[in-house]
Amino acid sequence: MGGDSEDGPGDGGPVSREEFAHALAALGGFEPSPAVAVGVSGGGDSVALVLLLRHWVAERGGSLLALTVDHGLRPESAGEAAAVGRAMARLGVPHRILRWDGAKPSAGIQAAARTARHRLLGAACAEAGILHLALAHHRDDQAETVLLRLARGSGIDGLAGMAPVRADGAVRVIRPLLRFSHERLLATCRAGGVDWIEDPSNSNPRFARARLRAARETLGGEGLDAGRLGEVARRAGRARAALEQATAALLAEAATVHPEGWITLAPAPLRAAPLEIALRALGAALAAVGGPAYPVRDEALERLLDGLKDGQGGAKTGATLGGCVVRMRRGAVMVAREPVAVTERPTVAPGGTIRWDGRFDLRVSPGHCRPVTVAALGAEGWREWAGRQAPKGVPDLPVPVRETLPSLWSGTDLLGVPMIGMCYGFDADGQHPVDRARFCPLSSLGRPAFTVVSDRDGII
Repeated sequence: MGGDSEDGPGDGGPVSREEFAHALAALGGFEPSPAVAVGVSGGGDSVALVLLLRHWVAERGGSLLALTVDHGLRPESAGEAAAVGRAMARLGVPHRILRWDGAKPSAGIQAAARTARHRLLGAACAEAGILHLALAHHRDDQAETVLLRLARGSGIDGLAGMAPVRADGAVRVIRPLLRFSHERLLATCRAGGVDWIEDPSNSNPRFARARLRAARETLGGEGLDAGRLGEVARRAGRARAALEQATAALLAEAATVHPEGWITLAPAPLRAAPLEIALRALGAALAAVGGPAYPVRDEALERLLDGLKDGQGGAKTGATLGGCVVRMRRGAVMVAREPVAVTERPTVAPGGTIRWDGRFDLRVSPGHCRPVTVAALGAEGWREWAGRQAPKGVPDLPVPVRETLPSLWSGTDLLGVPMIGMCYGFDADGQHPVDRARFCPLSSLGRPAFTVVSDRDGII
């Protein structure tokens, strides 16, 4: 949560340039001439953010790029995105439209749209060489987030709400408006003489957030106003940050990350750690190997950790959880990818790059004559590969690890296993690089702890 949850003396009026500069200074981490991208839907919140950022970057000799995602969910969305572009042109702000192409899910459409939006915005920032992506979530959004998560039974992590600063790959996502109300942002637009677009989904009772907005007056009368809920988020965020820092310290002591895409944990530090920290460390290892598509419930984590601590149940024979196989191996807790969970078989052109199974960044050599299929090596593939090697050249890997290695195929012909050798090599003239794969999970063990911002101290 950013700073004080109350708007302060100027409550109801436009956000001043000084207030906004103070909010950004609390986030820290900007280069001398900052290049910033901003997600713009055309709504009042994001338009206000553009107005404030435009002045802020100009004062510092920086640059601003506005990005609008056209989700293609309504017939008029393309026209609305174009209208945002025209509005940005009038403000002198460069603008790009990013389109979410392809089939759309019939269920969970808002979650899918949010995932697509983050992916498109992050890719556009990376392409433009921009480190900072500003989003217009504000105090009322934070309050709604806390209420939604409270209704779903969230613990400390959920009640912490949205972080004001978050690392998303190579992009730093910032939310400088979390201390300001929606009304103040609309007042900022009015003061700047600019219009905005009202998103009809904001009042559609199909969506939980819209239903909460309709109940806001009643909730506020019971003390659950945006300011109070913002205080809940700030305090929960402080607790979450402390827990995540303790978890990082435990992982630094206990975890070994293997380049073939698996993790081992020393059991003694796990047993000695407080239960909450041990559970978080185990969950982080599962997320890194299994990927964020396999969320693990606390109850399942507790059962798994109990089994590992007392050596019973699945500790010896192997338990499956979160897309992973977990068992004791040579005195350590092995967390490896579950073979049956790896189903991706993309076709990649020579010289192409992909993120495979959410774990590996893979580059196919341009020296291949035709596209190749990337798939899990499997038991038969391992036997074929191992049969071609000298005995001393076969690495000692656990069965689930070797069966889930990325491998390259042409039909039924095994072409290469980039992680352990047998890659497409250089040609006679040394012109073509080999196939390469690197373990680079979406959920890293070394990710920064949840960020909390104080008006007095900045990031703490």
